[in-house]
Amino acid sequence: MSKCQAFTLLLSLFLAGCSHQTGKPMQAVDNLELTRFMGDWHVLADIATPFDRNAVMPLERYRLNEDKVVETIYQYREGSVEGPVRERHIKGFVSQQSNAIWGMQVFWPIKADYRVVYLDEGYQTTIIGRVKRDFVWIMARSPTIDNEHFDALLERITFLGYDTDDLRIHEPMRSQYSSAETASRRTPQTNP
Repeated sequence: MSKCQAFTLLLSLFLAGCSHQTGKPMQAVDNLELTRFMGDWHVLADIATPFDRNAVMPLERYRLNEDKVVETIYQYREGSVEGPVRERHIKGFVSQQSNAIWGMQVFWPIKADYRVVYLDEGYQTTIIGRVKRDFVWIMARSPTIDNEHFDALLERITFLGYDTDDLRIHEPMRSQYSSAETASRRTPQTNP
């Protein structure tokens, strides 16, 4: 076996290992109407990516362009509710498999798994998940929802296989949410 063949074999095995999934598959919702899903979504709670650990009061703004690419603006306050407003521009490439599966491109050429795994009938609340179950976003059209609905969404992400100990609840939802469980949860302002 030549060095080139050995390298190719090792690289293939490495990449196969990187894509290995454990647990139940992460099912995306059926029949997502992309144009209806576009607009502003307030991030009520998340398990943050390394890039978002200092983001407070995040908002995702989606706009579908003519090439069926979701132009995304991720806007947030840096460090605290009084922190400066920052934004990041991201592209969401809609899968041919489903409108509810996107490849989110923060940095070229990498496209991260992004799945709409829950969406209410009125397109008012949603959960975005990933097959790896490393990051999750609970979002709503408004900055807060009633506590019972929020509890139901928390139960849903637990059912999906997420560890809610890492979940951050963002303001103003955090102030409204009165569950005793939240007292132990980290807020973006107190993360190390």
